[in-house]
Amino acid sequence: MEFPRRRFLHLAAGAAVLPAVSRVAMADNYPSRPVRVIVGLPPANSPDIIARLISEWLSERLGQPFVVENRPGAATGIATELVVRAAPDGYTLLLVVAGNTVNGSVFKNLNYDFSRDIAPVASIGGIPLAMAVTPSFPANTVPEFIAYAKANPGKVDMASSGNGSVLHVAGALFQMMAGVDLTHIPYRNSLFPDLLAGQVQVTFSPVPAVIGYVQAGKLRALAVTTARRLDVLPDVPTVAEFVPGYEATGWLGLGAPKGTSAGVIDTLNTAVADGLADRNFKARLHDLGVVVNPMTAAEFASYIATETEKWAKVVKFADIKPE
Repeated sequence: MEFPRRRFLHLAAGAAVLPAVSRVAMADNYPSRPVRVIVGLPPANSPDIIARLISEWLSERLGQPFVVENRPGAATGIATELVVRAAPDGYTLLLVVAGNTVNGSVFKNLNYDFSRDIAPVASIGGIPLAMAVTPSFPANTVPEFIAYAKANPGKVDMASSGNGSVLHVAGALFQMMAGVDLTHIPYRNSLFPDLLAGQVQVTFSPVPAVIGYVQAGKLRALAVTTARRLDVLPDVPTVAEFVPGYEATGWLGLGAPKGTSAGVIDTLNTAVADGLADRNFKARLHDLGVVVNPMTAAEFASYIATETEKWAKVVKFADIKPE
């Protein structure tokens, strides 16, 4: 017997709707069990502490534990690949950091493409950097620093936390835009003992890490790397006041495996945005040096694309290779 065409079309339409209905149902019930937040850095540093704060907020807001799991190594590559290979169901998230947008240009043999394989979920905020020198360095301003560096090419040592790190590329961007030649000195451990001793002369460091030394007079902040001056260092100018267009910050957000449903991403994005709007929670992030910067998932995706393109040019200019 011939199957009635109208009945066939009705069943076919119903079948087509089923995946969408399932996705909506999953989003409505999300989360129904604990969620892992993978951090590609060791415990107790600023990104880890921030990840734990946002996870605590999400746990309270969404009613399920958000559990931080540290998977350091390979410049956050181990953590990123773990999330890339996880089920796209919203139960494995990645603490996305600025370095994720640099790694693809530095490491040529990654088993993933960050821009393609991680779905942006929510921006948390930026961590400003400061351009700091030893007190004995013969420059009190950025123009004086540039003049000295041009008169002494390759003789000023710039400390960073490693090849391709945010500190490194921030300094490389300065070199590119200011037209100076600094010698990069990467550190696996803290760079501050050598910087304080004057064995290296300059660094581009996260403000929370350097501000104590600046306030104690042990280091001198020539500038901050943000587009605007900072409330915590109101008398310190921006690099851009002397090198127009310069801007470099660390930043953090959340990502998920590609294919995670829009409903799940929207649930997470809304919960994060609620936290960033909460006065007490915002104050806790501010105390850690975070400048909160909520974005929609689409805005965060656009920001990541812009950062990836920007740092690719810097990596090429500085010929940055893996250590």
